Amino acid sequence: MKKVHYYLLPLLLCFALGGVASLLQTDALRDWYPYLTKPALTPPAVVFPIAWSLLYACIGVSAGLVLSTCLKSRHTVMLIWYIQLALNFLWSILFFTLRNPFLALIDLVALDAAVILYIIFSARVRRAAAWLFVPYLCWILFATYLNAYVWAAN
Repeated sequence: MKKVHYYLLPLLLCFALGGVASLLQTDALRDWYPYLTKPALTPPAVVFPIAWSLLYACIGVSAGLVLSTCLKSRHTVMLIWYIQLALNFLWSILFFTLRNPFLALIDLVALDAAVILYIIFSARVRRAAAWLFVPYLCWILFATYLNAYVWAAN
């Protein structure tokens, strides 16, 4: 029970940022996004909140696994974790609030790199923490494809 805060705080941070990002997307999801040319592989709108809820849970638990270790290298891993989370949040602002798919694409490529780095570095601390980021990596690589298509087609 003593280590529950290692998991609770990252989970709360993930879901809080996800909630704020969702609020910032409201106008664009109504007035802009539906009118963009999107690829045929674009998932239905209902998929996104479900996928992100599962991904945020994995992201938060992964951080908890890293934080609950006594290794000094966990500090570097957590710095990468915070960077990827910031890039994740920034994407919503760039894509939806600023309605700038090009800047959002640049951010996504940086996010892809940060997540890959997190997987590499966290595997040295806790293998399970790295594995929890694999679905996230798959999702954001798919998001990179979707974003690139939107940028190129619009």
